[in-house]
Amino acid sequence: MQPPKGIFEMKYFFTGGFKNADGSTESWESMKQKLAEIVKNEDKTNPLSDDEIAATLSQVGSRVARRTVAKYREQLEIPVARMRKEL
Repeated sequence: MQPPKGIFEMKYFFTGGFKNADGSTESWESMKQKLAEIVKNEDKTNPLSDDEIAATLSQVGSRVARRTVAKYREQLEIPVARMRKEL
């Protein structure tokens, strides 16, 4: 597909997703944005582990497994917690 903003694959417009705790559907891209926002706002001297990020997402209604957090973190090229730590 070639809209005015550039060329995009068709799959770009049909993203998958999953159901939240309240039954609403959330896209994978939306979840990745939430994850990036959590990492951006974390305490840089004590960064969150994948388990803690999953728990934080769960508190806002987005239940996701630690493995999924790790997968999305890697796709976003966000390093593991020990590599994000600033002294």
